[in-house]
Amino acid sequence: MKLSAQEEYGLRCLLQVAKNSSPLEPEGSITIPEISKAEGISPAHAAKLLRILRRGGFIKSARGKIGGYSLSRPAHRILLAEVLDALGGRFFASGFCESHSGQSKTCRHTTDCSLRILWSALQVAVDQVLAKITLQDLLRTETEMTNWVPALALNRFGCYCSESPSAPSHLTPSGSLTSTGKPLT
Repeated sequence: MKLSAQEEYGLRCLLQVAKNSSPLEPEGSITIPEISKAEGISPAHAAKLLRILRRGGFIKSARGKIGGYSLSRPAHRILLAEVLDALGGRFFASGFCESHSGQSKTCRHTTDCSLRILWSALQVAVDQVLAKITLQDLLRTETEMTNWVPALALNRFGCYCSESPSAPSHLTPSGSLTSTGKPLT
């Protein structure tokens, strides 16, 4: 499994937009050339990725002398799962088996496939983690992320350890908290 360049650079572009928006100045914007320079990609590639993000409803654009791109909603309301879905889709989508049928029209393993169960279980696990991480979470520094990342809170059985000091409270298995860590009402 690996992320595509579109997903990686799309997230990076979105982070640049988010870094330029602040609670004090939520309408702050950043231009394609600024994003392109900051991420080391061509302006055309940045424009393509920003178009996808705009169509996905994550950013908005303004034309003119003070134009550019800004977040369409607060960073804490943008889920990583939604962004990655817009940028490239899922690791294991419903049509996966049909597109990997070899020379046949249908997969030879449609009635008994251990791989389908494995890929499906991995997709569920990935979805559960990504659905709890927001763009705001990704605005941390690398050091802060090292102390926060849910993977560091996994015990040897693959379960979140709610007692772990590095486990974010909103990623505990109880399911009683929202994606922003606030209790459900």
